[in-house]
Amino acid sequence: MQNAVLERIKLKDKEILLLGTAHVSEESVRDVLNLIEKEKPDCIALELDEARFQQLVNEKAWLRMNILDVVRKGKAYLLLFNMLLASMQRKIGKELGIKPGSEMLSAAKVAREKNIPIALVDRDINITMKRMLASMSSLEKLKLFSQILLYYFGFGKEISASEIEKLKRKDVLSVVIKELAKEFPAIKKVLVDERDLYIANKIKRLKAKKILAVIGAGHLEGVKKNLEKSANIKELETTPAGRNYALIFKTALPLIFILLVVLGVIVKGATFAFEAFFVWFLVNGVFSAVGAMLARAHWKSVLAAFLSSPLTSLHPMLAAGWFAALVEAKTRPIRVMDMETLNSLDSLSDFYKNRFAHVLVVAAMVNAASTIATFVAIYIIASML
Repeated sequence: MQNAVLERIKLKDKEILLLGTAHVSEESVRDVLNLIEKEKPDCIALELDEARFQQLVNEKAWLRMNILDVVRKGKAYLLLFNMLLASMQRKIGKELGIKPGSEMLSAAKVAREKNIPIALVDRDINITMKRMLASMSSLEKLKLFSQILLYYFGFGKEISASEIEKLKRKDVLSVVIKELAKEFPAIKKVLVDERDLYIANKIKRLKAKKILAVIGAGHLEGVKKNLEKSANIKELETTPAGRNYALIFKTALPLIFILLVVLGVIVKGATFAFEAFFVWFLVNGVFSAVGAMLARAHWKSVLAAFLSSPLTSLHPMLAAGWFAALVEAKTRPIRVMDMETLNSLDSLSDFYKNRFAHVLVVAAMVNAASTIATFVAIYIIASML
């Protein structure tokens, strides 16, 4: 095998073949196919969850997604973040001349042809992302998001020809995660360590004598080590409750504003209330409108952001980005072609051109601007006392 690494493990009555592949390597595809033909496993385990598997085998799976539900449930940031990470991996894949996940797709295709059961042994991507974000501070989230955006603006490090050759022999996503983990330790813990334990335990529970597990090379040692350990799968599938600091802030800030207004009326008279509400409305409205304009939203969406922000900033369960995004979705209806091209967004301009992705960008930008505006408005009102 040229690019893949094979570990043969005996575990009680099972024989587990761990095949560590480079997710964007053409040789990895050939290694997977040759090993299936040679070993004839009873089951093929793939380092995928149901959602990612469906996206690989059916690129039109996006068509079933409802953008209005995504925005209403406050999942715009999470989905946009997932799409950005997937896009980064695709860009590297293009440099290497192969589609990411090709070895998984090939293994699934051969398994169906030979009637070999397929097991998806990775954790749901949404759970993984929620656990990762829950373990990061607000500052770390902002820093990570900004670094990804800088990458899309062209400030990322260019990949040299020699580095491309090195990447061809590695699991590219693991390389990316390793680099990110230097600044964000929570990323490695959740995306690598926890998943190694989860994948190993899912493989152990498969009812098959001979299992071929196709996993990224970066997970090989971790999964091998964790085959000897037991884990609470249910615990790894939950999102830590913790304290919802975002909700605490969204509840506290309006209360601070109201207290400042009351204090101002006592100290400076009734006219202070009018002045404070004018500042609140203007700052929130202008900041949110600017956020919508930066997202290149339709003028109706900009207006929606301007008018809704002063009110939504006073309610912890509402967000101006939701209203702006809903108006954007209705003003520029999402087309079938937008859903069909979600797997090919490889630049920031692509995110603006694709109407589905653009709605997410509008929601994220307006919400971020509205949050900043709330702090600025409170500071100005406090200085007026």
